[in-house]
Amino acid sequence: MNVLLIYPEFPDTFWSFKHALKFIHKKASLPPLGLMTVAAMLPSEWNKRMVDMNVRTLTEKDLKGADIVFISAMVVQRASTLQVIARCKAAGLKVVAGGPLFTAEYEQFENVDHLILNEAELTLPSFLNDLAQGQARRIYTSTEFADIRQTPAPLWELADLKHYATMAIQYSRGCPFDCEFCNITALLGHRPRVKSSEQIIGELDGLYRLGWRGTIFFVDDNLIGNKKHLKESLLPALIEWRKHKVGLVFNTEASINMADDQELLDLMAEAGFDTVFIGVETPDNESLAECNKKQNQRRDLVEDIKRIQRSGLQVQGGFIIGFDSDTPSIFQQQIEFIQKSGIVTAMVGLLQAPIGTKLYERMSRERRLSGLTTGDNVDGTTNIIPKMNLDILHKGYKTVISALYAPKNYYARVITFLKEYKSPRITVPLDFQHVMALFRSILRLGILDKERIHYWKLFFWTLFRRPELFPLAITFAIYGYHFRQVMDSHIV
Repeated sequence: MNVLLIYPEFPDTFWSFKHALKFIHKKASLPPLGLMTVAAMLPSEWNKRMVDMNVRTLTEKDLKGADIVFISAMVVQRASTLQVIARCKAAGLKVVAGGPLFTAEYEQFENVDHLILNEAELTLPSFLNDLAQGQARRIYTSTEFADIRQTPAPLWELADLKHYATMAIQYSRGCPFDCEFCNITALLGHRPRVKSSEQIIGELDGLYRLGWRGTIFFVDDNLIGNKKHLKESLLPALIEWRKHKVGLVFNTEASINMADDQELLDLMAEAGFDTVFIGVETPDNESLAECNKKQNQRRDLVEDIKRIQRSGLQVQGGFIIGFDSDTPSIFQQQIEFIQKSGIVTAMVGLLQAPIGTKLYERMSRERRLSGLTTGDNVDGTTNIIPKMNLDILHKGYKTVISALYAPKNYYARVITFLKEYKSPRITVPLDFQHVMALFRSILRLGILDKERIHYWKLFFWTLFRRPELFPLAITFAIYGYHFRQVMDSHIV
């Protein structure tokens, strides 16, 4: 059996980093971890090829050489996914599809022959068994949650690693919290399930053997969901593993309550984590209560963020505008909070209601739904009818985005962060492309950019005040360029 695994293209979004990747001559941020993991679950005798459309074009030759096609995608990839399915069907190929997009919206994909929904560890084996007997059904689903201690390591060899800026790995699934707008618990449950430390070390060893020496993103939706296992098993294992390895730093996602545990913060920094994405959402307590974001309530959020930064972890933040409790004052509140916190990478979007969330159910009951979500967190759209006047909401959102990513405010935010940040204990050695990125940034941002005065101010401030953070400062300058391109194209 010749199987072709296809990962559709991401549009130009906040997290695509397409404009920033050009500075280091990379084509995509991350390889398709889910698809490579599914590939490892397929029969070993099958011939497997993968096309990540974010790295290269899907050709007719690719399709002609396949007996069956497997597709995985997220909601933001919907447009590309529909085009890929149409091409595959026109080529006479059977299409097997799974992943978040199909699990949430399977009714929208009539042309897909077989839908492998929910977690593949549970639904894929039944499909493969039925396929071998010539009686495969169209839909395979499960209400159970998989034991990911049995999940195989991804087939990294299917990806051309040199095209990616970061690698991805998964330690846990699920989240103990119950935020109204989040579909993670609907998809993956409230009880965080973890892989063994031996599994993670084995996967890291595999990447290391392939020559990877860069950043690795732990894609867990909340790395600290099972804090006991993390502190007692995984982090000590990573610390020990690092004694015999050079390079590699880790990024992840977690909840703000990590700030309550200094031991945890110190262990994470020692284990090689230098960045964490946190869903801050809003500085307004009434809105936090509305969306059941209990872990963020009754806190000094700015101080929590700075405590994490001072521990050697850069905080990236997610923010939401458009809660029922929000008034027009929220726009300035968000701007002031983000500037004061020094969260450089601040993703701000309008409230959306993904299928499967409690918010979607509530909006459906209140007849306030207006279609499907786009999956793009910063395109200024919403699929709900807000309590606030929609024109005021859109105008205020544009004000927030314009203010946050105006060069003067953005570069000021970088310096605010650099003043607080404790230098990471482990850094990735700079390769040729990262050195060249400095010269490309000087040309593009320091000479050609009309806002170049802000670039040079950061350049020399860091060089003289925090020289050890100079590569990070230049990275932020490049990120800012990407964010401005995305915001300019999204917000009109």
